[in-house]
Amino acid sequence: MPCISTASKISIIKTVSIFPVNKDLPTTQGNLLVTDLTKGEHKATMDTSYLTRLRTGAMTAIATESFARKDAKTLCAIGTGNMAFEQVLGVVEVRDIERILLYNRMKKKAEGFKKRLEAFGIRADIEVVGNASNVVTKSAILNCATQSTEAVFNGNDLKPGTHINGVGSFKPVMKEMDETTIKRVNQIYADDLESVREEAGELIHAVDAGIISWDDIKGELVDIFEQDYQNDEEIILYKCVDAGYFDLAVAGGVMKMFGE
Repeated sequence: MPCISTASKISIIKTVSIFPVNKDLPTTQGNLLVTDLTKGEHKATMDTSYLTRLRTGAMTAIATESFARKDAKTLCAIGTGNMAFEQVLGVVEVRDIERILLYNRMKKKAEGFKKRLEAFGIRADIEVVGNASNVVTKSAILNCATQSTEAVFNGNDLKPGTHINGVGSFKPVMKEMDETTIKRVNQIYADDLESVREEAGELIHAVDAGIISWDDIKGELVDIFEQDYQNDEEIILYKCVDAGYFDLAVAGGVMKMFGE
């Protein structure tokens, strides 16, 4: 994942390996190389596993601030892997969350995630739920962070006014959300439209099936700053698959922290 900034005179290349079978190491691991464009000097290398999760969570916070109801008190999370943690942190930063419901097909993993949130100091009633339907029907904000190739919840269970953060699926073969969800969604936004058209499996499938067109996507993350799209009756989806310039922004921030 390469990106160049002519303004800051740096470029980055991030390489990522994804091994879902890992038990003792993170599923996703990455390394980022920062290059000075004035002299060609390699200024830094960074382990980007944490940085990727952190900035993706920050992007979720931006979307949630604009799209979720102001009175949203219940956050539900489907998928409790490493990527999901910062997504929860992003949401609780911008909404007064009182209740967090967790679902993972491996209950033990969800219980460990609960303990991790509690140890971090999240002040909310956190509960592990036995099935996805009980999560979705109670959600005001729904975070999806899985690598599933099949829908992980039934779109009929969504309540009007629900905001969805879809950050898990990032390949055409992956599909966290079913056709019913895409049909019911009133507004769709993407982190980066070009990337979504190449990688967001549920949206690619929906376009191919004639359920939506790419023109139905209302905008990108860059379009939503300082705007309020919140609607008590509409279901709004924010779909995130990643793009190199988000990593460049984080790398630039890290470099500034160290005086580079």
